[in-house]
Amino acid sequence: MTNEHSPIESEFLKSALLLRDCPNDDVPEVAFAGRSNAGKSSTINSLTGSRKLARVSKTPGRTQLINFFDSRAGGRLVDLPGFGFARADRHRQIEWQKAVDNYLERRKNLVGLVLIMDARHPLRPFDTDMIEWTERQQMNLLVLLNKSDKLKQSQRVSCVRVVTDALKDCDKAQAILFSALKGTGVNEARHYIRSMLEKDESLSQ
Repeated sequence: MTNEHSPIESEFLKSALLLRDCPNDDVPEVAFAGRSNAGKSSTINSLTGSRKLARVSKTPGRTQLINFFDSRAGGRLVDLPGFGFARADRHRQIEWQKAVDNYLERRKNLVGLVLIMDARHPLRPFDTDMIEWTERQQMNLLVLLNKSDKLKQSQRVSCVRVVTDALKDCDKAQAILFSALKGTGVNEARHYIRSMLEKDESLSQ
């Protein structure tokens, strides 16, 4: 039996830009979203126990397609293009954002969202937009306050308090101090993500 804190072992399935190119099935999916350079790829790698599953780069905006990963524990992890796309031209930014919007609004497989924030700069406009969207959709939301190892203890406490307050109207949301580098919060996040994949009632609605 798989331990709830063990790595969510996964393997790459496919990439897609258009909704019609996404896998055509009813497998529940948990999507990962975040601003460019928030550490989304390294977060996915730490949760899955793989250093190379999601491409890690010092250049923001390297995730340019919607990437699907099949989990051996059941369900699927989905890596969405990072918001910000620092070195992409305007046309590509619009194209990627449209792909993300279409996925979020129309993908019936989606049962939960993991929002990665840089704990040093939480609740940027993109973050609050995503929180408001999950509230409207009554979507399961896990906020990972990444790079928390770069904060002092008092700053961590303040960050959690501010973000938790922003989530007060979200019935299905939780915020966790996280560090992909140090492993802080990894076990708790793995447990929460597994619980989202198991609670896939939304697929039958």
